[in-house]
Amino acid sequence: MSNRTYDSIPPRRVAFLGLGVMGHPMAGHLARAGHRVTVYNRTAARAEAWVKEYGGTCAATPAEAARGAEFVFCCVGNDDDLRAVVLGEALDGGQRAAGGAFAGMAAGAVFVDHTTASAEVARELHAEGARRGIAFVDAPVSGGQAGAVNGALTVMCGGDAAAFDAMQPVALAFARAVTLLGGPGSGQLAKMVNQICIAGIVQGLSEAVRFGQNAGLDMARVLDVIGKGAAQSWQMDNRGKTMVEGRFDFGFAVDWMRKDLGLVLDEARRNGSRLPLTALVDQFYADVQAQGGRRWDTSSLITRL
Repeated sequence: MSNRTYDSIPPRRVAFLGLGVMGHPMAGHLARAGHRVTVYNRTAARAEAWVKEYGGTCAATPAEAARGAEFVFCCVGNDDDLRAVVLGEALDGGQRAAGGAFAGMAAGAVFVDHTTASAEVARELHAEGARRGIAFVDAPVSGGQAGAVNGALTVMCGGDAAAFDAMQPVALAFARAVTLLGGPGSGQLAKMVNQICIAGIVQGLSEAVRFGQNAGLDMARVLDVIGKGAAQSWQMDNRGKTMVEGRFDFGFAVDWMRKDLGLVLDEARRNGSRLPLTALVDQFYADVQAQGGRRWDTSSLITRL
C-alpha cells in the first residue's frame, strides 16, 4: 500500500501528542502533507523545537492540543503515560486532572494511539471514548525510527471500521500500510505477535553470527550469500552486518523491547499461550541490560554470547 495516498485528501486539523524518536518525525510527515498540526509534549522544549522545524502550533496540555482537532494522534511510553495523556494526570483518590485529550475533543473526533501498550488499556479507552462520543483506534507501529523518519511504518489497528476508514488516509502520511485487524485491542495484540517473531529471529541470528565467527568464517560474506536464500529476514538485511561489526548505537532500544515483551508475557498468561522461547529471550535481554546495554539496539542480543 503506497504511503502517497494522502496526496489526494484535503488538509485536516490534527493534533499529535508525544514527540519522541517516533512521534517527532511522524508529526512532521503530517505537517508536510499539508495538515494543520498542533503538538504537545510533556517536555515543552521538544514541542517548541518541532514547531520551529515544521510550523504549526504547540499546546500546554493534551486537552488544549486536541481542542478542535478532527484526529488526535498519540505516541507515548506505556499504559500509564497513555492514560495520563488521554484522561489527565492521575490524582490522589483515583481522580484525573482535567488536562487529558478527551476533555478537549468534540464528539465525532477520532483518537489514534500509536503507543505500544496493552490490549487491556486499548479496550478501556475505547469504551471511555464511546461513552463520550469519541472514537478510539489502537494503532501500534512497526518499522522503528528509520520507518518513522522515512514515512514507511506499518500500522496495525484495532477499533471500529468507520473510525478506521476516516483515519487511514491521514495516517498514510507516515506509513506504507495501515490495516484494520479487528475490534478494540486487536492492533495491540498484532504488535505482540510482531514482537514475538522479532525476539526469536534476533536470537537465531545472534547464534548464527557467533557460530560462524567461532568457525572462522567471513560472516559479512556468509550473510550476503544466505541472505539470498530461505534464511533471509529484515533483521538479517538490516542488522546482520552491524552485529558482525559490534555496532549497536541505533534502532529499537533493549529497554523498549523488554517493555514490549512484558506486555506479551502478561497477555500470554491471560489467554493461556505457552511462549517458552519468548520468555527465554526476554531473560537474555535482561542480561544485556545488566551489561549496560539498556539503550543499545535489540540486535545487541549477540553480546551475551
